[in-house]
Amino acid sequence: MSAPHTVETRHGITVMLCADDGPTVSTEQDAVDLIADTAGSRAELVVLPVARLDARFFDLRSGVAGQVVQKFAQYRRRLAVVGDISAYVEASDPLRDYVRETNRGREVWFLRDLTELDERLG
Repeated sequence: MSAPHTVETRHGITVMLCADDGPTVSTEQDAVDLIADTAGSRAELVVLPVARLDARFFDLRSGVAGQVVQKFAQYRRRLAVVGDISAYVEASDPLRDYVRETNRGREVWFLRDLTELDERLG
């Protein structure tokens, strides 16, 4: 298992990059635990690989996405989910709409890879 995360500055923003093989985020408490990891580094943005999210996150009816995103908003941390979510988006019109809407803002992004993250931050 690799380190749970690394912290770096990208385009002037302190970013916490979560490892692919860390604990799954499936509850509000999991989100709070992840946000707590930003405290020492003062990371403003958490980059979370898709593999770290419970599949229920992508079923909007489950409420998991809403709970997780709400915790990030409550603690004033931005969230970028990085990786391929095309299968989830193709299977759900509401999710496709949610992803499109959140990507218009600055608080929650769904991105293909770190290159796209750098494009958004730059």
